[in-house]
Amino acid sequence: MIFSKKFMPAGLLLIFFLVLPAHAESISLNDLIVKLQESYERAESIEARFIQKATIKSIKKTETEEGIVYFKKPKRMRWVYNKPDLKELVINPQIAWFYIPEDSLVYIQDAKKIFNSKLTISFLSGIGKLKDDFQINFSQPTATDEEGNYLLDLIPRGFEAGVGKILLVVNKSNFQIMEFSLTDIYGNITRITFKDMKTNTKLPDTFFIFTPPPGVEIYDMRNR
Repeated sequence: MIFSKKFMPAGLLLIFFLVLPAHAESISLNDLIVKLQESYERAESIEARFIQKATIKSIKKTETEEGIVYFKKPKRMRWVYNKPDLKELVINPQIAWFYIPEDSLVYIQDAKKIFNSKLTISFLSGIGKLKDDFQINFSQPTATDEEGNYLLDLIPRGFEAGVGKILLVVNKSNFQIMEFSLTDIYGNITRITFKDMKTNTKLPDTFFIFTPPPGVEIYDMRNR
């Protein structure tokens, strides 16, 4: 699958979020994974602001982007980037669109190719299982951050092109994912932090259909 570098918010991986009281209780790794999966299962839809920071190791450069993301099970996502540049990624069970207003260009792809090739996207879209898809351990040398939220390292069980390790920050009180960082095999890091999360909002399926604006160039990759 050949996408523009802008197409896939790098790593896209796992999602649900925030609110933190004071002390994290001691918990076994297995119990934490179970609670995390249960929290994930309860969230039928999610809306949140996100901050994405992508660091390219070879040139020691970090780019920051912001926007709003929406998820609905199964297999529906909408990433609306508004800083520093406008762009939009919309995925439903059949079709994926990536709109770049600056270039007046829309890429269209068969969604099945995306879900089949990206286990991280599979989890985000509501069709993944953490223990089945990843080897999971508490992070080292510390298993919690300064606020007591849990830190987990995830390694894909099967081959996942370009993925080295995923770090999850798990909320200490509600066991939802506040942040994830993906490190690729070259040492580049993509970190996505979620804020102002709302769960189980009423998002119609039509919200995950994109209508290209008049006059844009459409690059349909479904038959390529």
